[in-house]
Amino acid sequence: MSLLEIKDLNVEIGSAQILKSVSLELDAGEIIGLVGESGSGKSMTAMSILGLVPPKTKKSGTISLDGEELSNATEKQLCDIRGRDIGIIFQEPMTALNPLMTIGDQIAETVRVHQKRSRKEALSIARDLLDRVGLPAPRFGLDRFPHDLSGGQRQRVAIAIALALKPKLIIADEPTTALDVTTQAEILDLLCRLVREDGAAMIFVTHDLAVIAGIADRIVLMRHGKIVEQGSVEKIFRKSENSYTRELIRNTNHKPKRNTQASSEDQPVLQVENLVREYSGKPKLFGKSEAFRAVNGVSLKIHPHENVGLVGESGCGKSTLLRSILGLDRAQAGRVRVDGEQFPAANAARTKELRKKIQVVFQDPFGSFDPRWRVEQIVAENFHLNDTTVSRRDARKHVEHMLEQVGLSGKDADRYPHQFSGGQRQRIAIARALITEPSIIALDEAVSALDVTVRATILDLLADLSDRLGVAYLFVTHDLTVVRSITDRVLVMQSGEIVEQGDTESVFANPQHPYTAKLLDAAPNLERALESRGLPRAVVAAQNIAEQAN
Repeated sequence: MSLLEIKDLNVEIGSAQILKSVSLELDAGEIIGLVGESGSGKSMTAMSILGLVPPKTKKSGTISLDGEELSNATEKQLCDIRGRDIGIIFQEPMTALNPLMTIGDQIAETVRVHQKRSRKEALSIARDLLDRVGLPAPRFGLDRFPHDLSGGQRQRVAIAIALALKPKLIIADEPTTALDVTTQAEILDLLCRLVREDGAAMIFVTHDLAVIAGIADRIVLMRHGKIVEQGSVEKIFRKSENSYTRELIRNTNHKPKRNTQASSEDQPVLQVENLVREYSGKPKLFGKSEAFRAVNGVSLKIHPHENVGLVGESGCGKSTLLRSILGLDRAQAGRVRVDGEQFPAANAARTKELRKKIQVVFQDPFGSFDPRWRVEQIVAENFHLNDTTVSRRDARKHVEHMLEQVGLSGKDADRYPHQFSGGQRQRIAIARALITEPSIIALDEAVSALDVTVRATILDLLADLSDRLGVAYLFVTHDLTVVRSITDRVLVMQSGEIVEQGDTESVFANPQHPYTAKLLDAAPNLERALESRGLPRAVVAAQNIAEQAN
């Protein structure tokens, strides 16, 4: 008998059918990858196992864990099962953890809820768990709070909570999407090792095929609420006859077509010279602690039509550098030039004019939009901030034009952000950045949260806009796959400095700095993952089949 059995699971929310006859089995000690695009139903399938579905949801079918039927379990029964028999790791640990509780108390809480243990005993178990997930004492005391830790460290705390009572099943819902490549590699290794040691089973929910190819025993692919294919890694990546599966594999290594090349003879649209950004030390009993230099003498140039990638681990200084370039943080030394002019300029009026030339697209468009505003107001906001003489009618024409430029309809201007998908919202964010006709757009992790198919369409859009409008891009990201697919040059940042830069293909093929080699080695790579399983040329074969089908 399988540890987990799901048979003919159907889920309806209102008039929408979210899951359609989903059936799968999972054995003890097995890791399956639950893969699909946004809206495919993979997270809803995982949450249905725990009974964490929206109110008034209609469910049918059966879910059983180790022979125990969960479909008709009461909320009290499910509360006993959650944490004890099924552990869950969410995508964003900062929102999953309680900011008002110490990490020790949060782990101990799971123990005390399900076992009759004193607080002292529970904290002792918490200490052992933190040691086990790589957060040893005394550096990581039980009295630390989530905000004291980095993203990877917080995810280790979330893993410790999920594994506290050695559950039979672990559900990991996109647990590494927001992490840089080296931290992601560490978390994946840790998670797989701990699951294997405890003999637990794991459902790993993701849209990243390269990640899942490296860790899963079996893969389940979902689309539109249905399972379209499932099987071994070899079957999915080398022998699949399903057109959707082949499309996903092809999009994993998608490289946009570009027709216009940048020229170093053109005046740079962005020039940074010896930029320094330093944070003063914190007050101490006697004086202050040493100042922290987040950006240390960074210089770079970007020309029209040029796409440049800025990569590095969390804490390397790339986001601080971006904020200084955008004029959001004032640098202590060095200067920034936009289209040849000092930025920020000597006076506010000229700074306002120059700000039209440099725009930004953020990682989470929904978080950067006012949900009460229509798309017309969102896209036109930059326009009105920088040009108060434009009439409402003319502004509307500009908005509609920009929406059409990014592949949406002019009529979409009357809709609200929540009425769009993630990829469509990112198109709106790009339209908002383009409305002032900038020379350069900074993209801060702008495609890292998108599934592979949507990411491919957004990258194609960006390449097309660069060709047609001459706009340059600065991609600030930890996703090396994106950097390799669309950038001309790459800058590698470590500890506030650019340690390597050059033509993208040259850097990827022959890194000169040990840190660059470390990043490339840690990055998920579909071909490398398949070769490690003895499946060479699997990706190429799948791509060839897909191309022939088209």
